[in-house]
Amino acid sequence: MSAQRVPGLGLGVAAGLVLGAIASLQLPVLPPWWVMAFALAAAVAGWAVWRGPGRVAAAFFVGAALCGLHAAHALAIQLPPPMERGDFEVRGQVIALPVHEPQRTAFLFRVAGDDSVPGPLRGRLLRLSWYDDRREGPDLRRYGLQAGSDWTFTARLRAPRGLRNPGWFDGEKRAMAQRVTAVGYVRSGEPVTRLDAGRGVGRWRERVATRIDGVVDRDSARYVRALAIGDTRALSDLDWEALRATGLTHLIAISGFHVGMVGGFFALAATAVWWCLPWLGRWLPRPQAAAIVALLASTVYAAVAGWELPTVRTVLMIGVVVIARLARRHLRIADSLAYAAIAVVLVDPMSVLSAGFWLSFAGVAWLVWCLPDARELSKLRGLLASQWVATIGLLPLTVILFGQASLAGPIANLVAIPWWSLVVVPLALIGTGLEAIHTGAGDWAWRSAAWAFELSWPLFDWLAASPISLWWLPEPHWLALPLALLAAFWMLLPGGVPGKWLAALLWLPLLWPDRRLPQHGEAELVVLDVGQGLSVLVRTSRHAVLYDAGPAIPEAFDAGERVIVPAVQALGVRRLDAIVISHGDADHAGGFGAVQRRFAAPVIFSPQWDRVPGASPCLMGSAWRMDGVTFRFLHPDLYFPAFRNPSSCVLRVETAHGAALLPGDIDDLVERLLVRRDAASLAAEVVIAAHHGSRSSSDPAFVHASGAAVAMMSAGHGNRFGHPHDEVVRRWTNAGAAVGSTAGGGATRLRLQAGGLVVTQERVRRPRLWDAAQQAERREAQPGAAGQAGLSYSPD
Repeated sequence: MSAQRVPGLGLGVAAGLVLGAIASLQLPVLPPWWVMAFALAAAVAGWAVWRGPGRVAAAFFVGAALCGLHAAHALAIQLPPPMERGDFEVRGQVIALPVHEPQRTAFLFRVAGDDSVPGPLRGRLLRLSWYDDRREGPDLRRYGLQAGSDWTFTARLRAPRGLRNPGWFDGEKRAMAQRVTAVGYVRSGEPVTRLDAGRGVGRWRERVATRIDGVVDRDSARYVRALAIGDTRALSDLDWEALRATGLTHLIAISGFHVGMVGGFFALAATAVWWCLPWLGRWLPRPQAAAIVALLASTVYAAVAGWELPTVRTVLMIGVVVIARLARRHLRIADSLAYAAIAVVLVDPMSVLSAGFWLSFAGVAWLVWCLPDARELSKLRGLLASQWVATIGLLPLTVILFGQASLAGPIANLVAIPWWSLVVVPLALIGTGLEAIHTGAGDWAWRSAAWAFELSWPLFDWLAASPISLWWLPEPHWLALPLALLAAFWMLLPGGVPGKWLAALLWLPLLWPDRRLPQHGEAELVVLDVGQGLSVLVRTSRHAVLYDAGPAIPEAFDAGERVIVPAVQALGVRRLDAIVISHGDADHAGGFGAVQRRFAAPVIFSPQWDRVPGASPCLMGSAWRMDGVTFRFLHPDLYFPAFRNPSSCVLRVETAHGAALLPGDIDDLVERLLVRRDAASLAAEVVIAAHHGSRSSSDPAFVHASGAAVAMMSAGHGNRFGHPHDEVVRRWTNAGAAVGSTAGGGATRLRLQAGGLVVTQERVRRPRLWDAAQQAERREAQPGAAGQAGLSYSPD
């Protein structure tokens, strides 16, 4: 039977929808909602009437308008400015699996839709944390937070707002895609009441996770949880690092392949039942019965897995096949993939923001196009061919989405795909299925899955630690992606196509992008957006120095791991030649451990009283020179007492085109001391304002002596200390400096180069539709407070 397509649908329409959704999300500002609604209605009419290219164009505008309306709604439901940092009594249900950490529990909370809660919060999704009280110790009540449980408590809320840095994670984008209204924390000192212990699929998943931990007495229990029910909470950052290094992240959590395996198993089971009981065929033919059972089983299992996008994509593909079977139509895999993509975009057009969307659909699309006759290949040749196609085809997306490529991935997948998919995963799934039938029935299967997993893990652990594991790549130009996709297409053409070696040239912009390094005698300072803390990367033409490593909260947020390492790698820095920790406070030294684990800087400086491992004292007068740039410490001297903030290392960076001053957290007393000691040494084009713009720093004499053209404030948005202080901002502004803040503009690059100082802020350089700073300004209908908005500077 020849393949039959559904009129009005197909690969072209699917591509048009996806591209339209992407295009709308690239706009810095959305059109009014009524314009998008009218465009959607017109485009739907065109889709129904037009044929050929006209229908594809109509699908493009359907995708653009529909995605724009979804995005506008997601941004409109975020917490209004008048409610920012307010305390609200809320009632609702914990959804998904809460993450219990040593000092906090993070969870998603769906607020009830009745009149007991404020209007803007009714029915909305909140991302909350419940912290232990530092004085009273662990709060055991938070461990009662379980998926499906109902609670009433008071939460302090704010609109979603993330950090903006070079790199690949964007918390504001994720909040918009998930329709999160507000983030905040539980006021544990206020009344907290659990109304219901929990129910539903989420509660069952939590019980299964607890059961696995109880019966699998191996370290691999956390991996069995991930494979059995998609619960990755127990995987540490080191676990994920090893999985990324070996290219196995797509296998460790429940993927579309696992859902397809469940559907296939139940389809075979239904076929066997219909074969044993032929009279059932009079009621429902066997092929249709097998298809329906496969869809039902896949849907249930996708719900158990938490409705992750790869599972949703597979369920939709199975659904398309079932409909075709019921209609007695024969579909190609490519058509079912297109229909699934159309369904996903129509249901949730903002799913194109997720990496899972692209890796799921692109991976299957490459295999369908390159291996149409895979059944004719031997199993070994088929595995090798599919691995080659997946590696080359998905490499451009992996680099763009994650900034990395796993050189060990193809080797690891040759072992992991057959062993995990045919042994480990089936055992984990059998355990889950048996547990659903009777508590304890699946224990043996989970233990066997853990044993089988541990047989293979030493190989992957060795590969993860090998020199060929991860290749971190700088952020490329946007043109690098289409060029790399063209190169992949060229390389995967049939063997007789000539000139494939030329495709290697098209990979260069992606794999070896221009890092835009300073010239000899120039320097670039990148003030990273680490929240309430400080971290500055100083680059010369061939070297890099990190000044401070940002804040860290034990067992929770670590700016070194979450911000600094990814940002430094995205900037193309392969090694740090030195790290300076201005002083030992957690907002400056907290991320040092994570940064040092990744880069192992050979030289470390800190005040002689702070116990930074392997550090030498940053004594006044010490200096070194790199690429025509001099680094010199101006403070403290040998006899300065241990006064914490006042003892900070003050670093001066001198180039052929000006200087920059990094004073740490010194106060106005030390600033006046530096002025009296040598005012000329304080002259600088750029000053990172001391102590985040605190009122106790930026003494008028110090400000005047620096004569800075730009003063940068590294502070968290809406921090409880009120940094930067309005008086300090006015002081710098009155002295002629342009004042900027990482809270308003994100990471800021300040380049001292021939021709003058050049300043670029991340939120200005790369405007985003979901940018929280821009959203706040629009809602307030007035500029932000002084020092909070993006920095505007141009040399005379």
